[in-house]
Amino acid sequence: MGQTLSLAAIYCCCSASNSLCQSCFGTTAPGTTGRKRSVLLLTVAIATALYFQYAVGPSIVSQSGWIWKSYRAMPGSGKFVYQAWHDDCADLYEDQPDLLAQCAGNAGVYRPMFLSFFYFVINAIVTSVIPHLNKEAWPAKYALFFFGLLISMFVPSYPLFSGFFLWTARLGAGAFVILQQIILIDVAYNVNDSFVEKANEADQLAYGSGSGWLQAIIGVCVSLYVASITGIGVMFAEYDGCAGNTWVISLSLIAIIGMTALQLSGTDGSLLTSSVMSMYVVYLCFSIVSKNPKHECNPRLGENDVWGITVGLLLTVVSLAWTGWSWSAETRLSVESVQTAKAVAPQSGDLNLEVPFLDSENQPTTGLVTEQTSSSDESADLGNVWKLNVVMALISCYVAMILTSWGTVNGLDENHNAANPTVGHVNMTILGVSQWLAISLYCWTLVAPRLFPDRDFS
Repeated sequence: MGQTLSLAAIYCCCSASNSLCQSCFGTTAPGTTGRKRSVLLLTVAIATALYFQYAVGPSIVSQSGWIWKSYRAMPGSGKFVYQAWHDDCADLYEDQPDLLAQCAGNAGVYRPMFLSFFYFVINAIVTSVIPHLNKEAWPAKYALFFFGLLISMFVPSYPLFSGFFLWTARLGAGAFVILQQIILIDVAYNVNDSFVEKANEADQLAYGSGSGWLQAIIGVCVSLYVASITGIGVMFAEYDGCAGNTWVISLSLIAIIGMTALQLSGTDGSLLTSSVMSMYVVYLCFSIVSKNPKHECNPRLGENDVWGITVGLLLTVVSLAWTGWSWSAETRLSVESVQTAKAVAPQSGDLNLEVPFLDSENQPTTGLVTEQTSSSDESADLGNVWKLNVVMALISCYVAMILTSWGTVNGLDENHNAANPTVGHVNMTILGVSQWLAISLYCWTLVAPRLFPDRDFS
């Protein structure tokens, strides 16, 4: 009896595991493109990077860590792993245990993010020629990724990870910041349009019932503007020790006022989008001043930027959701027109679904016949998957940078100067350009319809 129960339990576990693998690792069924599996692979890479950064890397180089003790005691492979993670950082921070552990943590981030970057670049090249390969062989793709992750444990950090990939990731992250701004503007516009549409639909059914959606828009706008102004005030209080910081914060405040005034002066744009962009400008402003390598200008120098990392990861989640499900979503069910449905519906004894005062396209469609979009829609989706892989590669670079503070080690040396001060100034410049690029992009969406009224900018 016990043996039978054991066999039944093993069978159930194997069956469940098979179903889980099939669901996670993909299928070649019609209508799929492999986008969700790509998002899952990148999510696994990000989770691995966080584990390597805060657990594996510091434990390898810390003499109190169990990984260090076990690796030092192990001949062969253990010492290879120790040297691969330790040697490059030891050359810079041999006498600074905290900075040594942080350097090793950064090296842990580079490994899985480099592998995901490399995978998506190769996949973008391949799928530009053979698109359907993006939805096939996902078990093999995951197996290769984890095998590569194992091999990367033995590869020295320099020059591949802390050299080539570090600078590649900085360039890729800068490119993604531009894309992220476009995504953020698009999401904000779409959310505003969705709320307004829901309010209009509710008003058509019962006049005044849609006010809740409009009040939600106003509530979100007020909350974001209050948070933005509060953030500016906090930065004036804490980071106003240098003229450079004062200029950055003041110009950010002027930009917020200018964007809002420009939007209110015309009929294009929305206050919700302006409030979202204002909050994004404040986030970038904080990122700029918090990367200042001068101790007298940055009271939080050497502290972990938990808030900045959290916001960066949240923006990454929004970008992943937008990339995986929005701009080239899976084949959707399309509702036939009400007139066609009436032709095939029974004519007697049926409930009249028409709502008075609604146009035909706004009539309810409950129970009406639906049909799937044609195979040409699937081909169009597959034809765009190389773009998805390019975006995923850029996201890999961006995550590597936000987790490692753009490849820097935050701390103070014996002369009270920030580690890698030159890189700190580079970070400030990159973020400053990104901030004003975001402001310019949003202002263009407000100005372009006025300059070219004959064009459709929807």
